[in-house]
Amino acid sequence: MIGLGTWEAQINTMLFRGTGRVTISDVNGEYDFKFELVGEQLPKITVNDVEEDGDTLTAVGECEAFPGKEIPVSVTFNDDDTFLCVVKLPFVGKIKLNGNKISD
Repeated sequence: MIGLGTWEAQINTMLFRGTGRVTISDVNGEYDFKFELVGEQLPKITVNDVEEDGDTLTAVGECEAFPGKEIPVSVTFNDDDTFLCVVKLPFVGKIKLNGNKISD
């Protein structure tokens, strides 16, 4: 499994400005994701169809804030504990996030 640990990025969009975190864990051989916006309450987020391709995870997310809409996500992890994430939010478009690993 790739990308295990806690990752952080600064977010600067029309919807939110602040710090986003995701913790990626291995739960019985399946990926588990916990999302956080520092100081904010998040709507429920689910992640489906997770696939590994080398150092990249792709998935399709769903969020209560965008009912009935799929949210494609691609995250590439680098050897120096940094990442590049591209997420396509409904009604907003593509957002690119660069961040780093803050804990294992």
